[in-house]
Amino acid sequence: MDAKMHIAKALFSCMLTIKILFFWPKFLHKSLGNAQNLKRKFLFTPDFQPKLRKHSSFTCKPADFQTATLVFHVEEALLKSSSLFPYFMLVAFEAGGLLRAILLFLSYPLACLFSKEVRIKILVFVCFFGIRKEKCRVGRSVLPKFFLEDVGYEGFEVVKRFQRKMGVSDLPTVMVEGFLKDYLGVDVVIGRELKVAFGFFVGLMDDRKNSHGVLNEIIGQENIYSLVGFNSCGRLFASEFLSHCKEIYLVSTAEKSKWRILPRDKYPRKLIFHDGRLAFRPTFFATLVMFLWVPFGIFLCIVRAVAALLLPYKVALPLLAFSGMKETISSSVTLANGDEKCKGTLYVCNHRTLLDPIYVSMALMKPVTAVTYSISRVSELLSPIRTARLMRDRENDSSMMKEMLSQGDLVVCPEGTTCREPYLLRFSPLFAELTDNIVPVALDMEASMFYGTTASGLKCFDPLFFLMNPFPAYTVKFLQRLPKSHTCSNGKSRIEVANHVQKEIAESLGFECTSLTRKEKYMILAGNEGIV
Repeated sequence: MDAKMHIAKALFSCMLTIKILFFWPKFLHKSLGNAQNLKRKFLFTPDFQPKLRKHSSFTCKPADFQTATLVFHVEEALLKSSSLFPYFMLVAFEAGGLLRAILLFLSYPLACLFSKEVRIKILVFVCFFGIRKEKCRVGRSVLPKFFLEDVGYEGFEVVKRFQRKMGVSDLPTVMVEGFLKDYLGVDVVIGRELKVAFGFFVGLMDDRKNSHGVLNEIIGQENIYSLVGFNSCGRLFASEFLSHCKEIYLVSTAEKSKWRILPRDKYPRKLIFHDGRLAFRPTFFATLVMFLWVPFGIFLCIVRAVAALLLPYKVALPLLAFSGMKETISSSVTLANGDEKCKGTLYVCNHRTLLDPIYVSMALMKPVTAVTYSISRVSELLSPIRTARLMRDRENDSSMMKEMLSQGDLVVCPEGTTCREPYLLRFSPLFAELTDNIVPVALDMEASMFYGTTASGLKCFDPLFFLMNPFPAYTVKFLQRLPKSHTCSNGKSRIEVANHVQKEIAESLGFECTSLTRKEKYMILAGNEGIV
């Protein structure tokens, strides 16, 4: 019986070998034929190699960069990271809230069991279902910062060479359009459109339109054959829009892993304003750490708030330092200590969070009065120092601030709103007319998990989110008191004084001065003028 089995196996092996030898030439010929057809379809250059072509190896002539249109895949040819989870988590957390973010986190492992197309559809449904379209500004106010921090420098160099650029993305257009058009100067964005019912997203995406029809509508039939493609090797045939390119430049996975992150000074447009609560890139593991930290963060926030509100400075400061809060104080003026001669001093600060005046007060080890505008009543009631609300009426505000100065020290933030990035907004010159006793104060802060500012969220939670950070840090620098030669009493205009103080603070912090205002910030981030 065993002998018959061995004979049967031998005959089967012989027949299989003969069959492979007989059909292999035909199979090889067919495969080579398919490869040639693909080569003709994509019109590769004769010396094409499946890797990123260096700038000196471009087959395009310099003049072609002005006439040809580059079609590139955003996630595969521009972004360094291959994971899309952080961007969906930002949408879920910032636009939908904590519960939706938890739901996305729990559903993501299940979504990973499916193909990329199905996975994106699941994540889109969880993130966008029930979100009002008019109020969904995450794509312009939150996501651009995180997209820019993930742009590969080498990929950006390729995209930058072409005057006309078309970005193709697997993500919804509402997520990538603001980043590509506002910050990279991409002319056309082809993403996935979300379905809307009664002004709300339903969490479903429309099917892609025919690529030839879309390109014909955008650039015209006569320009379709002047397209140049840029993509990764792994997604060569994934986008049908690339099938219309006369040549395609590819980057291998190995080469892409060596890409550098695009430096901030290379951004086509400066990133000055951005919104959102999360101060870190919410990868899956980092998001898990955040969820585990939130209960401890809430407890720590309560302890820190109670200590700052109820305890004297000599007791509160060591307790706050023990809880992980750090404050660095440097001073070059004698008025920065607790001397009684400090009465009537105007401390002019840049604006980082609502806690700026409180940190100045703790650095001085004495109470001061803070001038505020457009903050919540809750923040005013919980403030451990006295506050005075501005009404944007120049005469009334000026007389009110002079009266406050006659009673003691005053802290004012002429920017009128916070700025997270290393820039200073235009200083309102009102403070320059009040007194000559002006001390500029340079402030900076660090938050590792949550931002303590927002343009579109509830402002009453701003200080609480900052206090929830594991190790929040503040730097308070008291600069030299403004000399008499740079004050209004010596003939300087109030605008000159304001600009001089802005420049002094910016140089001390290593920041850059701008002429942008509160109104421009809120129009970009929230679509309003920032009036409460």
